[in-house]
Amino acid sequence: LKKHFCSSSVSEDLGCRRGEFSRKHYGSVELLISSDADGAIQRAGRFRVENGSSSENTDCAPGTWHRTDVHLENPEYHTRWYFKYFLGKVHQNYIGTDAEKNPFFLSVVLSDQNNQRIPQYHSILWRKTGTQKICLPYSPTKTLSVKSILSAMSLDKFEKSPREIFHPEIQKDLLVLEEQEGSVNFKFGVLYAKDGQLTDDEMFSNETGSESFQRFLHLLGDTITLKGWSGYRGGLDTKNDTTGTCSIYTVFQGHEIMFHVSTMLPYSRENKQQVERKRHIGNDIVTIIFQEGEESSPAFKPSMIRSHFTHIFALVRYNKQNDSYRLKIFSEESVPLFGPPLPSPPVFTNHQEFRDFVLVKLINGEKATLETPTFSQKRQRTLDMLIRSLYQDMSPDLHKGNNMLNRRSFSDVLPESPKSTRKKEEARQAEFVRLGQALKLKTTVKGDTTANLATTGFCKKEPWESQSFCSNFPHEVVCADSWGQSLLVSTDAGILLIDDGQPSVPVFDKTLQIKQMNVLEALDLLIARTDKGKDSRILVFRLSAIQKAIETKKMIRSKYDCRENKLERTKGCHLYAINTHHGSKLRIVVAIRNKLLLVTKKYNSLNILTSTSLLSSPESPVEEFQYIREICLSDPPVVMTLVDGPTGDSDNMICVAYRHQFDLVNESTGESYRLHHVETNRVNFVAAIDVYEDGEAGLLLCYNYVCQYRKVYPFSGGSPVVQPSAYDFHFSWNQVPYAVVCAFPYVLAFTTDSIEIRLVVNGNLVHTAVVPELQLVASRSDIYFRATAAVSGSSDSTSKELSSKSSPQTLTAYEKQEFPLPSLEGEVPCKNLYKIPLSNLVGRSIERPLKSPLAPKVITTTTLSGITSLPVTHSLSLSRMEIKEIASRTRKELLGLLDEPIPKTECAQKLKKVSRGQSDPKQGAVRSSSSDRIISSSFEGYSERRHLSTSSDPDTLANREESSPSSYPFQLISLYDEDIIDLK
Repeated sequence: LKKHFCSSSVSEDLGCRRGEFSRKHYGSVELLISSDADGAIQRAGRFRVENGSSSENTDCAPGTWHRTDVHLENPEYHTRWYFKYFLGKVHQNYIGTDAEKNPFFLSVVLSDQNNQRIPQYHSILWRKTGTQKICLPYSPTKTLSVKSILSAMSLDKFEKSPREIFHPEIQKDLLVLEEQEGSVNFKFGVLYAKDGQLTDDEMFSNETGSESFQRFLHLLGDTITLKGWSGYRGGLDTKNDTTGTCSIYTVFQGHEIMFHVSTMLPYSRENKQQVERKRHIGNDIVTIIFQEGEESSPAFKPSMIRSHFTHIFALVRYNKQNDSYRLKIFSEESVPLFGPPLPSPPVFTNHQEFRDFVLVKLINGEKATLETPTFSQKRQRTLDMLIRSLYQDMSPDLHKGNNMLNRRSFSDVLPESPKSTRKKEEARQAEFVRLGQALKLKTTVKGDTTANLATTGFCKKEPWESQSFCSNFPHEVVCADSWGQSLLVSTDAGILLIDDGQPSVPVFDKTLQIKQMNVLEALDLLIARTDKGKDSRILVFRLSAIQKAIETKKMIRSKYDCRENKLERTKGCHLYAINTHHGSKLRIVVAIRNKLLLVTKKYNSLNILTSTSLLSSPESPVEEFQYIREICLSDPPVVMTLVDGPTGDSDNMICVAYRHQFDLVNESTGESYRLHHVETNRVNFVAAIDVYEDGEAGLLLCYNYVCQYRKVYPFSGGSPVVQPSAYDFHFSWNQVPYAVVCAFPYVLAFTTDSIEIRLVVNGNLVHTAVVPELQLVASRSDIYFRATAAVSGSSDSTSKELSSKSSPQTLTAYEKQEFPLPSLEGEVPCKNLYKIPLSNLVGRSIERPLKSPLAPKVITTTTLSGITSLPVTHSLSLSRMEIKEIASRTRKELLGLLDEPIPKTECAQKLKKVSRGQSDPKQGAVRSSSSDRIISSSFEGYSERRHLSTSSDPDTLANREESSPSSYPFQLISLYDEDIIDLK
């Protein structure tokens, strides 16, 4: 009991840690100075250095990183919307000018979401500052106006109202605007450097490379002949061999890549600076430096290369002894953070994984570089020039009001044309689609779009892939929270406890309507907000009491049985929040209209509770809470989050959202400070997520389509330092989410039909998973959600088969995800519960959470005579305390009961099977489905009284010579290696 209730839940701890992140994973900025052979300083520069946070000279084993951590950021098949969703399809384009007289273009198309038969509007707003993309839900009963679309994009005031463009040639111009976002194909430099070379003149003067360099080139791509080459050429001459005869080329995840290899470019004996080679490699944004020599040799520094254009250097070293590659990344200080972070140590023995890692890192690095002021300002000037030029070309038609532009302002975005002009409109649409499809084909053939993903992707399991948890869940979910491996769910039918593969267990009947809940396993508490309006209350329960009622199958409790569980002063509350980091004292802030009520626990149960106090504690924990103070706000809060201060004494804060702002409120003084003001007419607050960067508090403020990260510095003189910081950033979602979950390194946005996955450190898009009729259920530890499936009513498939067919596994790089179609005649629509394990998202190896409160299946093991059988949990791991108790009891029972020797050969074989995890039908061991270990018990057929003595490991035993009868062991093998106990 002490172990169960007084140690913090691993799932809770992980849920707390998921909001902790660090930019240190992506390197630190250093001042790098290069000098010549005489020691004179040549150049200096500030670069962010990524070396896997380990010393470069240490002798390291391969890095520990997961294949799923390597992602292309802002992939083109998710970001090139106009080419993907608009081109070659019927859509509408509009032209207008904003209040500052800057022209803009708007494109709108009604399409299905990734061919998943979920109709929605995709909208692109083209402005000089860049493109803005959003998705809007489709309603068959309500048409969407252009004004409402622009309002969703925070564009409400116009100098000239938008008018529709009918001319099909507009598609070509808009495609040119989209191409300004960056190339889909890449050119990277590869520079060979011998051991001891310290200047770029020396490196560029190498005529040939070593054998290891040639193997590295072969790993990167294929050697192609430039003359007559028809693919992406990356600026190389493919007609007259003026840039060499051969080069290295590859296609990676739909992107064509040409490498400018220094030893393959023309070499001149007269020109020591090798201008022809520098002309190509010096104008590459990203360059690979392959350096020969030992680790102790003078290391490469970016300041050795004289180039104002190259922003990222990837230093590669090859180790012949263990056939491994070491990687180090140098990024110019202004380049935003980009992934994937280097493993620690950055050593790769798997060459194919190293290739994938390097190419993804370089592609992400070049995309990140385009966001630096040097490139973004040029792109903005180009985009502004193109938009103004296109606007001027259409100005005569705009003033004349001819047929090219629609006379109607704010025309409805209709999937079908008006009946009065149907024939004429159909002819125009046919020409519009024909020209768009021809343009799409021409762009694809020219290589200005990503290649077919079906032939270039590779199969890998993504961390956000879901698992079926409960098939055909018939109830409407109000709220839920995880309890060990189970899920406590508030539904329209009451409060249910659900476990994978087991029937749901009713806990409270439907008279108790829980609107918000938190399961705190470490504190043995369930906190819930019930009912609504004036009858709303905060209730607190003991989990142990609920579990006991489940085990004893007592009568299901109702609302009227919970009078003693009500917290005082909480009547009429509409919201509450608790501190997520349970290492500190539990704090509850209850919102009652515009008042905040601060309630805390009287003592820290982690330190005070003992097994005796647990057994003697009353069923209701209400007396353990105390009222601290009341804080008045100007308006009722919509979103509320508690932020732990660095000392946890008088610097704890409450982040509240109301009206058009996020404020920070000091828990001790009640003073409020403006954190962020929302500059829009309408605001839909989503969440304020507390995250901790290297222990310092920060907040992800989510509203409308926007997510803002604001760093919150410690209190200084009684007030928090809330000011703009270089660490602050913001990004936009493609759809308005109703919930946002942070699981470092990812942040997930949940919409009505999709999960949008981005990186916390930079907001870059990683993936969008389409999930029909999505509802987030719980996210404190593992993420649970509910989604629609269509299961045939006549099907004889089992629930497991149905769940495997309908489980919303997200798209891999090459396979198309299949989701259930809308229910047809003869089919019964159903909704399933799915789970995304948090351990997969955060990429950490963790222990299992506390066991499920549901009663485990008890299996009686085959026993020796006179030994009581031990219940074994079939699907749940045991705690260390439980294992030690079983071991101690078994030791006592075995002593004195077994006095005859077991034949050595057979015993040794059985023990070896146990140690290797092999199954034996004659063996009284039960394999736990949640662990690869075996909890052993005894051997069938040896029921006589025997005598066992101590021994070493099973392999040593198997090779031991015949000796005295007392030299054969009996081992209890637990879930942990250090708990192996030899029983005598």
